[in-house]
Amino acid sequence: MAYFITGASGFIGKRLVKKLLDEQRGLIYVLTRSASKKRMNALIKEWGAEKRIIPLTGDLEKKNLGLNAASLKLLNTKIKYFFHLAAIYDLSSSAESQQLANVDGTRNAIELAVKIKASCFHHVSSIAAAGAYNGIFREDMFVEAEGLEHPYFRTKHDSEGLVRNECSIPFRIYRPGVVVGDSKTGEMDKVDGPYYLFKLLQKMRNTFPQWMPMLGIEGSRWNIVPVDYVVDSMVYLSHKKGLNGRCFHLTESNPRRIGDVINIFAKVAHAPKMSMRIDAKLFSYIPSYLVSGIVQLAPVKRIINAISQDLGIPPDLLGLINHPTSFDNRETLKALKGSGIEVPDLKDYAWCLWDYWERHLDPDLFIDRSLSGRIANKTILITGASSGIGEAAAFRLAEAGGNIIVVARGTDQLQETAKKIRQLGGTAHVYTCDVADMDDCDRLVKKVIKDHGSVDILINNAGRSIRRSVALSFDRFHDFERTMQLNYFGSLRLTMGFLPNMISKHQGHVINVSSIGVLSYSPRFSAYVASKAALDAFSQCAASEFSSDNIHFTTINMPLVRTPMIAPTKMYKNVPTYSPEEAADLLTKAIIHRPKRIATRLGTAAAVMHALAPKITEVVLNTAFNLFPDSAAAKGEAEKASAVSAEQIAFAQLTKGIHW
Repeated sequence: MAYFITGASGFIGKRLVKKLLDEQRGLIYVLTRSASKKRMNALIKEWGAEKRIIPLTGDLEKKNLGLNAASLKLLNTKIKYFFHLAAIYDLSSSAESQQLANVDGTRNAIELAVKIKASCFHHVSSIAAAGAYNGIFREDMFVEAEGLEHPYFRTKHDSEGLVRNECSIPFRIYRPGVVVGDSKTGEMDKVDGPYYLFKLLQKMRNTFPQWMPMLGIEGSRWNIVPVDYVVDSMVYLSHKKGLNGRCFHLTESNPRRIGDVINIFAKVAHAPKMSMRIDAKLFSYIPSYLVSGIVQLAPVKRIINAISQDLGIPPDLLGLINHPTSFDNRETLKALKGSGIEVPDLKDYAWCLWDYWERHLDPDLFIDRSLSGRIANKTILITGASSGIGEAAAFRLAEAGGNIIVVARGTDQLQETAKKIRQLGGTAHVYTCDVADMDDCDRLVKKVIKDHGSVDILINNAGRSIRRSVALSFDRFHDFERTMQLNYFGSLRLTMGFLPNMISKHQGHVINVSSIGVLSYSPRFSAYVASKAALDAFSQCAASEFSSDNIHFTTINMPLVRTPMIAPTKMYKNVPTYSPEEAADLLTKAIIHRPKRIATRLGTAAAVMHALAPKITEVVLNTAFNLFPDSAAAKGEAEKASAVSAEQIAFAQLTKGIHW
């Protein structure tokens, strides 16, 4: 008994070969392209199957699959099971490549199977062969398929049609559902199907706390099956007598809706769930000609492509949200009865799929997004670099190989920072500037451009914070003026000064160190928060204007960090704060990933609470306002040592990072 298998090095194919080896089924001949020969030989060696697997070099797109006369003679009358798996299983592939592989390749495989007198042709099709049939598609249905405009659906349907109409030897057809990784190990070869949603879930996990309810979308049912179920079923059904000419749906009996599938993976990813879901069918009432017309508009195309690239979701996948087809698998279940083979519940193995994806398939793993890779040969200017966040960031960036320009008012501390950077083997250039002085900002811009030609990354870190209630500020209007002068106008002046050069180079990155207070609206920080909010608003507007110039703006809503700036408020010695090194981590993240905004989960939650329950949030903030009084310095009094209450410590622990 001998087997011939096309696509033996592919995702399903190599597991089929391994299953046949484990069950000691017989000699296995595998078709191998020249490009896949090395990979196939490695698998044979790994399995220790040199005597049981015989690789034959060929080509799916050629007559007789490209096999030479000697190979044809070797195979003649020996093959009992001819498995044809080689095909393109990719919605995003070109129509031409899918036609060549799926249709022409199947025709060539059938002709070879007939020529070598194989006993049975086992064709691995797909539920895509049903197209967008509206209703329940049975295993005995084929010509009823409809909605085959997409090349993937059409070529899967046409290739199965060739088997039904042109194969003169017995055949069996297998239609797997959406095939995912192994239910026991999670192993998978590529990002496909539900895996396209994993990046979105990962972003949600990194942005929002898991308990936060989210608005999502509801759609049709996704028929998901693990690869081990598909392989086990194929091996069993292919060897069972009396099934020739039959088609088998290797699918779930009760598939879940898209919203439920997303929530299952959200749970194992520790991401927030879609508590409220909008049924995507609501959008089906919009005339199709209107939708297609809007989608063809250049701005809409650009938006869709940007979203698609950011999340790694092919635009074609969006068209499957309302896919109308269900699949009846009752005949397959009857044939499998007594075998012990059944589809495992997605809830039981979803964690395996997620874990394997995050460890092996996450696209970010294959992109050089190291700090050194991002800032190599780049000039980075950091204001407020003589201490605190700026100093810690300067050390981190210098170690990674950046050309660092450190800026602050005082020369002595700056020189000390530069000295430490050089001791680390880094490069540092010292420039003094009072960022609150507009003329001094202009002088700095001219000097830096003259000396360095340009600045690739501008980090507006210098800032001033004032903790004083509004009631104590009635006669201190200058508090608002000086915070606005430094935090907003100074940063804006530097940004405006370096932007023309970034535009001419068609690249640049502006990072503004803002505050968590802009999201939480912390009481007693009205002057500080207002100045940072102004800078945030400018950045949002500017980002929209310079997006096509490849200039990025990132706002970091920095939590409370233990720096010299907060030293006057003695209470902060007894509440949890972030270290300058932790703050530098956020700056590093900003440079590597260039997001629009970086915020802690608590900061994001605070912003959401302000939007969803503003009055309740106001009461909570007022409670904090009364719990943490103005400091002696804010009152203009001599500082006195005072104990921090257990209630204050507990509240501060629960809201770590928020300025109180």
